[in-house]
Amino acid sequence: MPLHPDAEPIAALLREALPKPGAATLEPEEVRAALRAGAADRPRQEVKRVEDLRIPGPAGNEIPVRIYWPDVPGAALPVVVYFHGGGWVLGDLETHDGAARALANAAAAIVLSVDYRLAPEHRFPAAVEDAYAATQWAAEHAAELDGDPSRLAVAGDSAGGNLAAVVAQLAARDSGPDLAFQLLIYPVTDHDFGTESYLDSADDCVLTAEHMVWFWDHYAPDVADRDDPVASPLRAPDLAGLPPAHVVVAERDPLCSEGLRYAQRLRQAGVPTTVQHCPGLFHGFLGAVDALEPAAAAVDAAHRALADALAERG
Repeated sequence: MPLHPDAEPIAALLREALPKPGAATLEPEEVRAALRAGAADRPRQEVKRVEDLRIPGPAGNEIPVRIYWPDVPGAALPVVVYFHGGGWVLGDLETHDGAARALANAAAAIVLSVDYRLAPEHRFPAAVEDAYAATQWAAEHAAELDGDPSRLAVAGDSAGGNLAAVVAQLAARDSGPDLAFQLLIYPVTDHDFGTESYLDSADDCVLTAEHMVWFWDHYAPDVADRDDPVASPLRAPDLAGLPPAHVVVAERDPLCSEGLRYAQRLRQAGVPTTVQHCPGLFHGFLGAVDALEPAAAAVDAAHRALADALAERG
């Protein structure tokens, strides 16, 4: 199915703005700066309170986090640990500030957004280590944040969806934080560039196979590392015992097939899993909610799935 007619002009603008990863002069910091500049002009929802903290990291480092409290009545709100997208190379607290604010309000939850270490300065598994450490910290300090530790969830988009899925697996494997839910928005779950959606991808997807090769080469340059389920969660031998999941996939996205396959694997393992298939939308539509009604509707539906799941645990 082609792009939604309303999505075509926005996708064209994004394609024009995104650098081509094949360019020899392309440097991650240049792209990071451009993304931060673009995010500065986007509208952002008001929340009750925002606080920036630095929490202990796994390698003697400190992890910057930004915590958002929604303006909703009641105490002991759910807590959502959120991991931004950007191919493990791009993105930060600023580029996804609007997404985190909207998530806090829609889910009526405290959101802890994690500024995990980026590649290529910090390659695999640094991002995973930070993501898991931040989730452990959130579990241990939820009550201090006026949160409910029994309603702790992870969420993320793209590479952040990858981190959320991996954190859920590690928490189950290592008897870590008891997670109530995982929201995976067009997640990276494997490094297979030969899936149906990769082979069917074109420029209208915005994210291309060329981009993903560039991201993987920066994040896990040793191809053998990519087979590790901590990098490619779809390759985990057993997904039983994981928290319920809501998996969002965009039809015009090279990652669509691997997202659907991960949802299928979760269901086969007995994990309650819902799938939200977004026809006519491209990868990264989370950043287009203010300009594209189908994207806004899709994000609203994903937020409702999270909110409903956390409310049921209350």
